[in-house]
Amino acid sequence: MTLINLKDLEAHLWQAAHIITGPIDAADYKTYIFPILFYKRICDVYDDEYQQALKQVNDKELAHGPMFHRIQIPKGCHWSHVFGQTKDIGQALKDAFRCIELSNSHLLGIFGDASWTNKERLSDELLSTLLNHFNKVNLGVANVRTDDMGRAYEYLIKRFADKANKKAGEFYTPRTIVHLMVNILDPKAGESVYDPACGTGGMLLETVHHVRENGGDPRLLKLKGQERNLTTEAIARMNLFLHGQEDFDIVRGDTLRQPKFLKNDQLETFDCVIANPPFSLKEWGYGVWQAAPYSRNQFGMPPKTNGDFAWVQHMYASLNEEGRMAVVLPHGVLFRGGAEGKIRTKLLEGNHIDAIIGVAPNLFYGTGIPACILILKKQRPIDHKDHVLIINAEEIFTKGRAQNTLSESQADDIYKIYHDQLEHGPQQSHEIEGVARWVGINEIKENDFNLNIARYVQKPLEEETITVEAALKDFQEKLVALEKAEQELEELLIKEGFET
Repeated sequence: MTLINLKDLEAHLWQAAHIITGPIDAADYKTYIFPILFYKRICDVYDDEYQQALKQVNDKELAHGPMFHRIQIPKGCHWSHVFGQTKDIGQALKDAFRCIELSNSHLLGIFGDASWTNKERLSDELLSTLLNHFNKVNLGVANVRTDDMGRAYEYLIKRFADKANKKAGEFYTPRTIVHLMVNILDPKAGESVYDPACGTGGMLLETVHHVRENGGDPRLLKLKGQERNLTTEAIARMNLFLHGQEDFDIVRGDTLRQPKFLKNDQLETFDCVIANPPFSLKEWGYGVWQAAPYSRNQFGMPPKTNGDFAWVQHMYASLNEEGRMAVVLPHGVLFRGGAEGKIRTKLLEGNHIDAIIGVAPNLFYGTGIPACILILKKQRPIDHKDHVLIINAEEIFTKGRAQNTLSESQADDIYKIYHDQLEHGPQQSHEIEGVARWVGINEIKENDFNLNIARYVQKPLEEETITVEAALKDFQEKLVALEKAEQELEELLIKEGFET
């Protein structure tokens, strides 16, 4: 059996979406395609494991034993069983998914809650075509490496996000933004990482890539995430499984109202906390927070109709004593007054804000408003205190028709600016005019703790220099053009019967 080329695998998986186009809305592709992909993968891997076990023990019954399989596939629940069905295929899929979940406690709920038995959307003919398409490729480890399986899965998430467009912001953050944030946090093997709004798990996975690329063992990472949407939470778990991760914990729930990661009735704390939470939530749980659970409003009560600083404070409260965090937020958090202004002031006075990076507008799905990345740390170097690093990266992007993009090299350029400035600190670093500088707390205080990037880092106005000779020549050319235009206008008026 030969390994499948990654591009061919991606094309094959993307073709599955075309099969359900029409009956299924583009925003819901992920709800149906990912469970079937995951089902096919685990069954093919189970078959690989069975063949290896059979060679070892030479006993067909024993080779099905749980000691030989990471995931148990009970009799009657295997892909081959469902693939053989000709009617009520949706029910057969639903039964198989439930059977596998009950036999593997760590997979409970992983197949989501798609309406497989709704024949108006998913006829037996359509499901048969879809299963036949997936059946053409063996997705076992011998045929598809774990890295390629994971990359193909991420490719599908990106394609589905492109199709879903506005709705995609709920589950997908552009990978290069994630790449930049993870580089800044620089997680190490053995550290804990938490995403309180984890979507499809992209930020947690990027920490895996980062540790591996820097020579560490990503299996030593402790990954945890919470996600409110059931389908999205299930996809995140599939995503991590298909990337070969085992030590992770993704749970479903409303983080601001009911955080799930607790120890002794207090928030569990982590080395790294990273998130792209929903921007400016109106109904975010104000009533719950008034009771001050888990000490999350230590810097002040967020406004009733905007949850941005609720996310910031939840994440900060989830840091251990050496912890650092990176969060994507709308620019409004930098300058809005009222309750938010008071929280921002306390964060600044307490020396908790390390850096602010303004990124280009229209990079994120579902919103064209410019966003920023806030970096907060529990412990900052002494020479960094009473300063905030402000970076204006709004001009580092690639313009697109419907949406702007940030390439990986552009993300690396922004990171280099951050890294170089941080390495030298406020005393030794050199301001990059219009791009980056360390700003002292006294200057920020003079501006009423307003952190609007344009107040501190702004592109200089380019003064155009011109010689007298060039100016005279330009004037003469414009005068000739004006006289010609007047002559043409006069001729047109005469032609139309107007007197001049």
